[in-house]
Amino acid sequence: MTNPTERTLPANSMVEGPEREFGCTVMELRKLMELRSTDAVNQISAHYGGVMNLCSRLKTNPVEGLSGNPADLEKRKHVFGQNFIPPKKPKTFLELVWEALQDVTLIILEIAAIISLVLSFYRPPGDGNDQCGLPISSVEDEGEAETGWIEGAAILFSVIIVVLVTAFNDWSKEKQFRGLQNRIEKEQKFSVIRNGHIIQLPVAEIVVGDIAQIKYGDLLPADGILIQGNDLKIDESSLTGESDHVKKSVEKDPMLLSGTHVMEGSGRMVVTAVGINSQTGIIFTLLGASEGEEEEKKKKGKKQGVPENRNKAKTQDGVALEIQPLNSQEGIDNEEKEKKAAKLPKKEKSVLQGKLTRLAVQIGKAGLIMSAITVLVLILYFVIENFVILRRAWLPECTPIYIQYFVKFFIIGITVLVVAVPEGLPLAVTISLAYSVKKMMKDNNLVRHLDACETMGNATAICSDKTGTLTMNRMTVVQAYIGDTHYHQIPSPDALLPKVLDLIVNGISINSAYTSKILPPEKEGGLPRQVGNKTECALLGFVTDLKQDYHAVRNEMPEEKFCKVYTFNSVRKSMSTVVEKPSGGYRMYSKGASEILLRKCNRILDKKGEVVPFKNKDRDEMVRTVIEPMASEGLRTICVAYRDFNDGEPPWDNENEILTELTCIAVVGIEDPVRPEVPEAIAKCKRAGITVRMVTGDNINTARAIATKCGIIAPGDDFLCLEGKEFNRLIRNEKGEVEQEKLDKIWPKLRVLARSSPTDKHTLVKGIIDSTVGEQRQVVAVTGDGTNDGPALKKADVGFAMGIAGTDVAKEASDIILTDDNFTSIVKAVMWGRNVYDSISKFLQFQLTVNVVAVIVAFTGACITQDSPLKAVQMLWVNLIMDTFASLALATEPPTESLLKRRPYGRNKPLISRTMMKNILGHAVYQLTVIFFLVFAGEKFFDIDSGRKAPLHSPPSQHYTIIFNTFVLMQLFNEINSRKIHGERNVFSGIYHNLIFCTVVLGTFISQVISSIPTQSLKFLKEAGHGTTKEEITKDAEGLDEIDLAEMELRRGQILWFRGLNRIQTQIDVINTFQTGASFKGVLKRQTMGQHLDVKHVPSSSYVTVAPVRSPPTTSVPAAVPSPTLGNQSGQSVP
Repeated sequence: MTNPTERTLPANSMVEGPEREFGCTVMELRKLMELRSTDAVNQISAHYGGVMNLCSRLKTNPVEGLSGNPADLEKRKHVFGQNFIPPKKPKTFLELVWEALQDVTLIILEIAAIISLVLSFYRPPGDGNDQCGLPISSVEDEGEAETGWIEGAAILFSVIIVVLVTAFNDWSKEKQFRGLQNRIEKEQKFSVIRNGHIIQLPVAEIVVGDIAQIKYGDLLPADGILIQGNDLKIDESSLTGESDHVKKSVEKDPMLLSGTHVMEGSGRMVVTAVGINSQTGIIFTLLGASEGEEEEKKKKGKKQGVPENRNKAKTQDGVALEIQPLNSQEGIDNEEKEKKAAKLPKKEKSVLQGKLTRLAVQIGKAGLIMSAITVLVLILYFVIENFVILRRAWLPECTPIYIQYFVKFFIIGITVLVVAVPEGLPLAVTISLAYSVKKMMKDNNLVRHLDACETMGNATAICSDKTGTLTMNRMTVVQAYIGDTHYHQIPSPDALLPKVLDLIVNGISINSAYTSKILPPEKEGGLPRQVGNKTECALLGFVTDLKQDYHAVRNEMPEEKFCKVYTFNSVRKSMSTVVEKPSGGYRMYSKGASEILLRKCNRILDKKGEVVPFKNKDRDEMVRTVIEPMASEGLRTICVAYRDFNDGEPPWDNENEILTELTCIAVVGIEDPVRPEVPEAIAKCKRAGITVRMVTGDNINTARAIATKCGIIAPGDDFLCLEGKEFNRLIRNEKGEVEQEKLDKIWPKLRVLARSSPTDKHTLVKGIIDSTVGEQRQVVAVTGDGTNDGPALKKADVGFAMGIAGTDVAKEASDIILTDDNFTSIVKAVMWGRNVYDSISKFLQFQLTVNVVAVIVAFTGACITQDSPLKAVQMLWVNLIMDTFASLALATEPPTESLLKRRPYGRNKPLISRTMMKNILGHAVYQLTVIFFLVFAGEKFFDIDSGRKAPLHSPPSQHYTIIFNTFVLMQLFNEINSRKIHGERNVFSGIYHNLIFCTVVLGTFISQVISSIPTQSLKFLKEAGHGTTKEEITKDAEGLDEIDLAEMELRRGQILWFRGLNRIQTQIDVINTFQTGASFKGVLKRQTMGQHLDVKHVPSSSYVTVAPVRSPPTTSVPAAVPSPTLGNQSGQSVP
């Protein structure tokens, strides 16, 4: 790793004064941490005189740690920096808007809108209408024509709304995840020694000079140098890409780096670099720099980049997620994406996503074909009718009018496409998921990946851990076998020989991680608190029950005095610690799974405390009489043993020779009671068609007993309970490879896998997911808490990690974190997942009914009447208002217990079930019948004028308004029908529990009513001082009866003729007045009378009557008032 530049350091990190006080600078420590293995050891010895000397330079005590003095801690933060990596800048709202605009559907809509908008401002010359012989509405309707732009604007407006809603959802999701991440970070603590006490400290509070306790499963929060280690192995793949675990020891390789995982062993380290000065922090800083540089280069159009920086960036991407809990406030989401993009193969789409994508593509294709056919039919119909049947010639002056017709047809085609594509669907999915995730937090499910939520609804199998998930993870020793005696209760100390008691106390106190301990209860009368490994806590509790003090033993034998530690791992399934005996020689204490450790014992302590031989037949007898009865009661059996080495120091690295010829001291039975709520939860899973399998490291009898208590298996069931070895023998071929065929014979009946390794768990999960036997493909959820569960959690469709007992590694690999480690929370996750799936199905049922009806109406209407009964703007109103709000209403239905009474959908089941298809088609047929009746017979039924075959730019008709309102109201009631998708009779059940649904339905109804009222009916909205329009006069004249356009034209001619006569009469009156010298007042009176006479057309007869109209004088037509000058309207003088 190259030396990073000075500018990557914070401003305060090069302050000379305070740094000198510590005897080493930030830069020196950074350079030191870049070294590995022997180079690092040599550098530490040469420059600092060893690790202990480095500790004294950093003013820290390797055993007691820092004093914890606030002034000292502040100084350290000032000089060496804080353990905090500044977060990467989140995407801005505008960037999210730009991302949302990339959607193909929206792009099609935008293009259509722009074309529509441009054409609406284009006016063809109207002279050629007569020659062209095409109906175009008259100049009187110019007002309507001028509103042509509304269509394009409405489409654009709807696109803007959809984009803003999507961007806002993404933005709030990112914000939520950042908040979540901050919460996780605050909760993440690490064991640090301060003032001689081990305390749990938030990661951000760790400073250079702290002494940190590290153990199996930890994710290291800072760089450090090992002071003391036991069998320590680190996974550095997140930094180096090397998958092999690296052995760490004080002599050979003491360098520990932040962001790496402890896979085995334990130890203590002195922290030497934190935050942006740690190796991970340096990479983060370099990545930031290289990103900036690359952006600049892109802007300048240069191709070349800095290879070194790019490599660093790649390494960083690998580490991005691993480093997460170090106080980087980056959203899980983004880091996950980056990591996957850089290093990991993409996780396949979730079950629902896959189905929705396929459906959207199918709908899109169908919509495109329908819209193309519509446009084609309309153009052919137009061309054949005009140029073939009517034999018209194509006149150049008519071209603009023809173009307008073609554009109208294109817009109708686009309308069909717009209608066919369900825009509300992505919104419904997002709303449903976001709503569920928020609510799931209350049910102790912390969702890290949104899609995991709905995948859980399809789960057909759950592979669960036993300890802590099905059981309470509060372990206590309840039975013991010591000196040929089986105690069914804890024996009193007096019943045991002093030397045997001494061996038990030392064997447990020394050979347990010193981080495991029992603390007094938080509340009076409560149970003592168990900290650390629960099995070790149970054993320490046993020591306490024997009235002994394990603290005294540990103080006498600190970890520094250990000669060798063989830490627990999944292969050994035991732990051993070697110490020197005061009399000379060595003693090794061991503890582990009884059947494994007893095979390594060749001696045992008898009643008198004497060592006697322990043969194979004795072992078999002990298994039959002691271990099996304990296990059948659901107890975990642990053997405690020891071995003395009196002939000098043996080769400790030769493990196989060391861990043999042990002497058995005792076997204890540890009880971990089943959680009281688990049997009921498993019964719910069974009813819901979900198979629960238990995968545990316990022995087969214990596992079977617990599985029976939980209800996973029942006496007499024909199910399999296998041990890991037997499982592998059955599924592998001679070469040791897993065969899917063999596995397919085992897994359907397998319910308990005992003594299993993490590899077995991974093999089982992978086998079930890849299997094609049975009616449907399986969707598998897995729970895990250990570091080695990582691969299985990642492989599973949904990985659940334990929030309390889970290691950092397990949490990183998971999709959902159970904050209470409880199996019932998984059942709640299933319920929410199914609810998401159902919510989206409900919305689909609603949406597809709208789409099917609208597409058929638009298509047939266009083909038969050359115009769609549902206009583009109306369809967008339906898409925007109805669908957006419907997605909100149907996606927020709360889950009910009935969701757990049906089988899961699985991977292959289509998204639209037969019942849904029946509902969609049934309702579509009903709606189409009503709409076609209204289109072709509505004018007769309502006694109104027909809106069919209206000219271009004609105003909205009453006929088509009725059709639009009927269509919308049918959708509104269908929204209520869509609440049930499984054939339930009562669609109203539980409707009052969903306030959002009721509000949306009511709100949509009111909006529709308001939008349907014609503007001219709202007279109170008129501008002050505005005269009456011609349309209003004609309406007044006809007593508010509707007339069709042809009649209106005839009518206008009649009105003008009468007005002409009226004006001639007025002129003659004026002349007569002057001639007779009558008063001017009389003339005016007669004039006013004349103005109140108007024409009323009676449709049933062919004659015209003159009738007085009751309208106030103020609304009289200005054009009808004669000129006061002596002359007619044309300016000619009157003789």
